[in-house]
Amino acid sequence: GGPALTADPLPPRPCRRFTPAGGGRRLLLLVCRLKSSVSFLTRPDRPNIAYQKLKGRNPGVIFLPGFNSNMNGQKATALEDFCKSLGHAFIRFDYTGCGSSDGKFEECTIGKWRKDVLSILDELTDGPQILVGSSMGGWLMLHAAIARPDKVAALVGVAVAADHVVTTFKRLPIEAQKEIEEKGEWKYQTKQNEEGYYSLTYDFIREAENHCVLNSPIPVTCPIRLIHGMKDGDVPWEISMQVADRVLSKDVDVILRKIGQHRMSDKEDTKLLVNTVDDLIDKLSTVA
Repeated sequence: GGPALTADPLPPRPCRRFTPAGGGRRLLLLVCRLKSSVSFLTRPDRPNIAYQKLKGRNPGVIFLPGFNSNMNGQKATALEDFCKSLGHAFIRFDYTGCGSSDGKFEECTIGKWRKDVLSILDELTDGPQILVGSSMGGWLMLHAAIARPDKVAALVGVAVAADHVVTTFKRLPIEAQKEIEEKGEWKYQTKQNEEGYYSLTYDFIREAENHCVLNSPIPVTCPIRLIHGMKDGDVPWEISMQVADRVLSKDVDVILRKIGQHRMSDKEDTKLLVNTVDDLIDKLSTVA
């Protein structure tokens, strides 16, 4: 064939502050968000964690992503925009081995990611914080609340996956469990990626068992809001009910969205999340 036709690249356009009718401002927000810089929390004995921090009033809000996710998802950025408009502090970050953080994903464990959350809390925040945990982040937020009760003022879970990987593994037939142990690998089914599964090591599952919370009362006493979609094909909504049942806190609401999926990222889901956080900020500010 003849030469490939390639268009000349467009010259870069300056980021001008203009607000035409329609989507101009949205575009500007997007352009400026891409420019907003990622910082790194350096730790002597552990990989560096990438994060973005918005300075502001307390209670601050911290977003904990799900398994194999990162800080740039729809929920994280919607919460950041909301906190910015309210003048409240906000942090989003990537776990070790995920997104822009250092470390190898294959070497990560629930325990290491739990320590990431505690590093963020200890090193980057002062005063009361509201943790918003998505899926696995919802499991980790419970651990953070147990470990740092003075700092964690409230929790918001979205499709909380407490113990889920361990529970799912233990429900497999014994033969299947033995096969996974021998192979050292489990292809864990999911609807969240193109392959249709996550590849987990047997060691990951064994380590995760040390962090199960649903087998006994959960010593968390702060206000808790748990949002879950009833059409969640990855993490059953019943887990949110179990968490509500097990926590010692009496101030617990479970909100079920009948048509909600696992990601809970459509417009209405995001609105519900933001409103839930808004109510908790009000509640904590009134108490203070």
